[in-house]
Amino acid sequence: MKPAPFAYVRPQGLQHALEALAADPGAKVLAGGQSLVPLLSMRLAAPSTLVDINALPDLDGIRVDDTGIHVGALARHADVLASADVRRVQPLVTLALSHVAHATIRNRGTTVGSIVHADAAAEMPMVLALLGGSVTVASTSGTRTIPASGLFAGPLESTLRHDEIALEAFFPGLGAGEGVGFEEVARRHGDYALVGAGAVVRVEGEAVVAAEVGFLSASDVPVVVDVTDPLGGVVSTSSTDRAGELALQHLDPAEDLHATAAYRRQLVRVLTTRVLGAAYDDALGRARGEA
Repeated sequence: MKPAPFAYVRPQGLQHALEALAADPGAKVLAGGQSLVPLLSMRLAAPSTLVDINALPDLDGIRVDDTGIHVGALARHADVLASADVRRVQPLVTLALSHVAHATIRNRGTTVGSIVHADAAAEMPMVLALLGGSVTVASTSGTRTIPASGLFAGPLESTLRHDEIALEAFFPGLGAGEGVGFEEVARRHGDYALVGAGAVVRVEGEAVVAAEVGFLSASDVPVVVDVTDPLGGVVSTSSTDRAGELALQHLDPAEDLHATAAYRRQLVRVLTTRVLGAAYDDALGRARGEA
């Protein structure tokens, strides 16, 4: 199937791009296109105008500072994945990106584009939510920063207005005493996950003082669950089992052609145990100077 007819604009500056979006309520932004182009081809999306932002300057940067990672709107997954600074400052981003699609798609797809596409089966929206990150957006009326907690409105729906362009995503860096873990189960590596999970655990000595787990493909939006209380300061079979059951109270795994709801619920339990164990070991290793 071919896309429905649309106008095409390739602005050379941000202001021109913002004006083009503001002028047409049916316009859509094209960056990497790895999510949008298939939707166009299947006529699941039919924008009246495509605003191609690939010629805009200074949006492909990856900047790391003491607070975390700033990823520009045109930074490709592959470049973020290859960055040693990203891996050092926030290894969860690197862990999750290694599961994003396949190399060909990572070479073209953008991390910010994946986030604002707001697919609950994608890795990076969950990572942003778990880390408490944010997205900076711009329109003809100015810029604003949207925290991850206020970004995902529903399935494939973000809180960006139609006239806004996402400029960058911010991922906070790894804090003192923290470790991370990530794992997903898919039919094939690179396919959308049946369920995926990431964890951030903070320790003092060998005791767990804070723990959160984020989930993808387990609800209509990325979900983050604080599991500090059920762990009770330790990571053990019984404590992570309790954490998994708590997580399921906040999730709504669905049945589809790929998996039953019951199977997805079991994956939530299994992956909760695995990522909490990995994050705990990572935190202890970092405290010992092993990372």
